[in-house]
Amino acid sequence: MKGDEFGMVWTSEGKLGTRFLLLWLLLFAAWRAGSGQLRYSVPEEAKHGTFVGRIAQDLGLQLAELVPRLFRVASRGGADLLEVNLQNGILFVNSRMDREELCGRSAECSVHLEVLVERPLQVFHVEVEVRDINDNAPAFPVKEQRMQIYESRLPGSLFPLEGASDVDDGSNSILTYKLSSSEYFALDVKTNRDDDAHIRLVLSKPLDREDTPEHNLLLVATDGGRPELTGSMQVRVTVLDVNDNAPSFEQSEYEVRILENSENGTSVIRLNASDPDEGSNGEISYSFNSLVSPVVLAHFHIDPATGDVTVRGSLDFEHVNSYKILIDATDKGHPPMAGHCTVLVKVLDTNDNVPEIVLTSLSLPVKEDAPLGTVIALISVSDRDSGPNGQVTCSLEPHVPFKLVSTYKNHYSLVLDSGLDRESVSGYDVVVRARDAGSPPRWASASVRVEVADVNDNAPQFAQAEYTVFVKENNAPGCHIFTVTAHDADAQENARVSYSLVERRVGGRALSSYVSVHGESGRVYALQPLDHEELEVLRVEVSARDAGAPPLGSNVTLQVFVLDENDNAPWLLARGSGGPAGAAVAASELVPRSAGAGHVVTKVRAVDLDAGYNAWLWFELQAAPAGGARCPFRVGLYTGEISTTRALDELDAPRQRLVVLVRDHGEPALTATATVLVSLVDGGQASPSWSRASVAAGASASASASAGALGGASSLVDVNVYLVVAICAVSSLLVLTLLVWAAARWSSGAASEGACVSGPAAAAAAALVCSSAVGSWSCSQRRRQRVCSGEGPPKADLMAFSPSLPHGPTSTDNDNVSFK
Repeated sequence: MKGDEFGMVWTSEGKLGTRFLLLWLLLFAAWRAGSGQLRYSVPEEAKHGTFVGRIAQDLGLQLAELVPRLFRVASRGGADLLEVNLQNGILFVNSRMDREELCGRSAECSVHLEVLVERPLQVFHVEVEVRDINDNAPAFPVKEQRMQIYESRLPGSLFPLEGASDVDDGSNSILTYKLSSSEYFALDVKTNRDDDAHIRLVLSKPLDREDTPEHNLLLVATDGGRPELTGSMQVRVTVLDVNDNAPSFEQSEYEVRILENSENGTSVIRLNASDPDEGSNGEISYSFNSLVSPVVLAHFHIDPATGDVTVRGSLDFEHVNSYKILIDATDKGHPPMAGHCTVLVKVLDTNDNVPEIVLTSLSLPVKEDAPLGTVIALISVSDRDSGPNGQVTCSLEPHVPFKLVSTYKNHYSLVLDSGLDRESVSGYDVVVRARDAGSPPRWASASVRVEVADVNDNAPQFAQAEYTVFVKENNAPGCHIFTVTAHDADAQENARVSYSLVERRVGGRALSSYVSVHGESGRVYALQPLDHEELEVLRVEVSARDAGAPPLGSNVTLQVFVLDENDNAPWLLARGSGGPAGAAVAASELVPRSAGAGHVVTKVRAVDLDAGYNAWLWFELQAAPAGGARCPFRVGLYTGEISTTRALDELDAPRQRLVVLVRDHGEPALTATATVLVSLVDGGQASPSWSRASVAAGASASASASAGALGGASSLVDVNVYLVVAICAVSSLLVLTLLVWAAARWSSGAASEGACVSGPAAAAAAALVCSSAVGSWSCSQRRRQRVCSGEGPPKADLMAFSPSLPHGPTSTDNDNVSFK
């Protein structure tokens, strides 16, 4: 491999030493790469494509991952001086680099690169040293310097000359001076501790203006580079006559220090020169030398009479940190003579610059499930001051889930320090504060808004786990019965909720044949008319799912209670089997003429498929017997028992037709009719007919009671009266207790409007509904309690008693009338 690939200048004498130096530099670069920083070296003015280093290999990166991981290089100034070939990972020179333009006269010059690699984000710092080459020749500030020297000056007199400058560095800027051959003048060069050369022209022998009025000299400056470069200045010396003593200073060079930003008029130094001459030849005037730069003239002023140098304008350490001032002290002789000195003004730094903060490579927004240590942003800080005034530390304002991690010098990474929850805090205003070490310290701050991106970590939630819904039966198909609403704490698509029905079987049919759910609004519709007699409670489960990936969801249960309406007329039970016989029935009964008052002829049995008040039946005679005589029969209002109201006599018609009307309590009321044909017969013929009537009506009397003599009826009547009185008393006490208990429950707000009641409350409600002014009393109501509980078989039929009716010896008071 050729040496110019590494940007090095090879010489035939130093090949072995240069190879050793190259090996050492490579080892040093590898060590710096392992420690987090790479350092390369390249000469200035290197051509485009000059090899700098194998940066990908030195950073431990694979060539195949450079492009996928978005490998890129950024320099501090933003210039593309260096570039990386992503195919082979080689760092090469992209454009011309002039060390003097980049770093001026700084002893060290390097280009700082930030190498950024994404997925995951990594930051590497690379410094490329720009080595100086001898590409600048020494230059004098003027092409010609004119000097006036009196002929009276003695040999050995010194006259300052302006030296040359070389913007190169190191040995390339070390200058040597040579004066053209002259018998009158020689060159004196001295270097101070700041490596500044003071060049003076030494008078070797006395001058004779009449012999040689002017001397032309050539001052040549040669640098130490290879090859050497030179610069020259013409020195034209005019020999003057007369005044033989020039003013002189105590020192040829003065050094003073002054703080930057000193106020106008601040004294820098007061110079004092002396002249042994008398009169006007000893009067001195101070002035800046004609070679003083315009920068010095803009910032300093000298009093011609006192020699006091003061500040003019403002001094800025960051702009210029030292000034070299040439001062002349000139007497007023004829011709005047001048003495010279140099004042070196060093400007001291003050903490007058605030730190600067730069935020780059922002990875925003940040997902709320981002792992700890995720890099959010890259932060670099700087301070134009020097020393402690330029030392900067960074911190974050408290109470944010982030922290700063130092990566290199004044470079930091803003990383995630604790977990995020967008539902709690959707974003953070992160304030980075930079503080220098000056006295007093100065602060700077920069803020960045870190938005937290949502992830699907919250399932839709219903306000309740279960809702109770009441719907009247015989509803219109497609009617709206309820709306379910679920809320999702996430955002955007993660919070968009859709609803669906959880399918199951209800009575052998699919739930979706009864109800449907609108996917967006959550409105629940009944697809067909509901029948309370077929389905009392419909349990509907609705699922809510969000649109996240993966989706999350939850379910809610609707208990749909189908409320009864009076849509079923009473049904009469057929005799014997007890099965339904329809809305009208006819029966024939034989009654002995010897029957007394209270004799039970038969019992009309009926049921209603409705529930509650709609199923509460009452009975009444609709048609009176023929003949206009007072009807000797009546029917129990709630029992349906047909009995005699008085003793039968010979005047009663032998055949009587009784029409019993059965009516429920619905609105409007529905009815059914039963026709009973009663035949009055003598006592010997009544027994078989009476026995058949009792069996047909479902009576519970025994065979001996049905055939008993009428003479024992009076003794049984007394027993029945006492029994009825006792039952009424107990029933009244129980009803009163239930009323008091229901009132207490009502006042405490335990039962809400439309809510389903069970247990003792249901019993009280049934008692309130079923009690009437005529003295009837109900102990339970099967269908209403079944609706309320939603489970178990029917409890009991409604037991109706009519204590106002007298009972015969064969009374069937305990017969039941069933409601469904």
